[in-house]
Amino acid sequence: MAFLLKYFNSDDYRRVFWALFVLTLVVMALGVGFRSPWPADEPRFVEVAREMVANGQWLFPARGGEFYPDKPPVFMWAIALCYFLLGNLKLAFLIPNALCGLVTVLLVFDLGARLWNVRTGRNAALLLMLVPQFLMQTKNAQIDAMVACWITVGCYGLIRHFMTGPSWRWYFIGWAFMGLGVITKGVGFLPLLILLPLGFYAWKQKLYRDSWGWRALAGPLVMLAVIACWLVPMVLTVKAAGTPEHLAYMNNILFKQTGERYVNAWHHIKPWYFFVFSVIPWLWFPLPLLVIAYWKRFVAAIKADPRIIILLCWVALVVLFFSISPGKRNVYILPALPMAALAMAAALAGVDRCNWFEKLVSGLLWFLGVVVLAAGVLSFIHHPKLVKAMADYTEDLTGIGLMFISLGLAWLGLLLWSRRQAALLKAGMVSILGWALVSTWGYSLLDDMRTPRPLMQHTAEVIGPEAELGLIDFKEQFILFSPVSITHFSYLAPNEQQERNAALWLNEGLAEGKQRFVLAPASIQLSCFDLGKGRDMGMAHRETWLLLGVDAMQGECPAPARLQRFFTATPGSWMH
Repeated sequence: MAFLLKYFNSDDYRRVFWALFVLTLVVMALGVGFRSPWPADEPRFVEVAREMVANGQWLFPARGGEFYPDKPPVFMWAIALCYFLLGNLKLAFLIPNALCGLVTVLLVFDLGARLWNVRTGRNAALLLMLVPQFLMQTKNAQIDAMVACWITVGCYGLIRHFMTGPSWRWYFIGWAFMGLGVITKGVGFLPLLILLPLGFYAWKQKLYRDSWGWRALAGPLVMLAVIACWLVPMVLTVKAAGTPEHLAYMNNILFKQTGERYVNAWHHIKPWYFFVFSVIPWLWFPLPLLVIAYWKRFVAAIKADPRIIILLCWVALVVLFFSISPGKRNVYILPALPMAALAMAAALAGVDRCNWFEKLVSGLLWFLGVVVLAAGVLSFIHHPKLVKAMADYTEDLTGIGLMFISLGLAWLGLLLWSRRQAALLKAGMVSILGWALVSTWGYSLLDDMRTPRPLMQHTAEVIGPEAELGLIDFKEQFILFSPVSITHFSYLAPNEQQERNAALWLNEGLAEGKQRFVLAPASIQLSCFDLGKGRDMGMAHRETWLLLGVDAMQGECPAPARLQRFFTATPGSWMH
């Protein structure tokens, strides 16, 4: 972070910078090493990273030995690098996003300090950490927090150049990180949208004109050069190999998962207003409520300061960009959040407290504290409705009850102690308290409930050390947490083809004198196996899993349309 401190000699800046650095680092580090990868997405990325280290194949991400063509490799590279350096996968997999969260917070602070003042930068950084979506993503192992960081660096570079510059170095750094964002999750180019309001103000009000020039045309070349660091070796390797698997990977990652997915999404279909009405009001709390509470001041600040409207225009363009596509997930608009927090802090700098806002937020905090305490008591006494709701995960709610009782009491005690403080300050203290308990005690309690580790260990004990295990209709966590070697029959293949390949594999094992079994969910429809002859291995992820042997096969099973078989040697060895 020396590049942020280099040009600021202000004692006030340095004091606030290091205070934010320590606070953010502590919050981001809470829980690292306390839990394993949890569904839905974490086990997939972590298994890919584990296989990179185990097999030395870093160019083509693979899970269970089969190419994973849905996302570019940068995020998986980051986890794999941490795993390679630390040798502990449970410790390593949360570190990349924790560091990205730290960088994002400090960039928002620095930008606020440069554009306005240190107080505005501090408020923007603290406001960002208060928003639920930010901490929820930076404290897990999904791609979105990393791509949001790269996009924030891209915005930082462009804003430094146009609003505080010219600074051609930062201009090109911004383009470089856009390229890194593209090979992380495709949408790394989003900072380019800020050129629209910047261009408008340069044309209409003659602002920031000194930062435009012929050199600016070299920016795309910098972005393409970064993208080429992955794209060129990947394409050359595909052309050299020429296998159907390599060609399918290239076509999927370059076309299906980019333009086709944006224009004609095949899952997560939501209406156009999904982000505006279903995500921002609660996952971006308290930003929408602040706009309502300080509406007059907000509008006046926008009219008076073009820097604020430029940031807000970019936020709106990002939300619009994702709203146009039929496929939507709430995390898609996360990259817009840092600039939204910065614009909000600048617009509301120095405002007096709004009484109804203070009372509403304080009342909400008290209400939620009581709810947490009540949930803890009901869990501790094993209330029938809670027992039924948690039946798919655990039957013993005592530990969960004690944790929520402790959190509820500490929550309410903290609110009582800080009753004279500003509502957002109380919300921040409660948020840190909650994350401290949930990220340590809570993670330890929930880990076995959120993973198939107990089921896979039980299955390994049942089949014995010499037997072989296959999987049908599975998720990546069943590979990641398996203490025995795994064979699967293409994650991407229809269940019918997986089943036929599994039956062929079992018959070959019988002919060779090998003991083989297949693990499949009880809800699956199979024609080659009699599920009634399967052995119940237990529950994982709200699904009962059955162990099927040769004796469970029925009749002649048709040959698969294509022979597909992928082997992973003892993937769960990292757990030891």
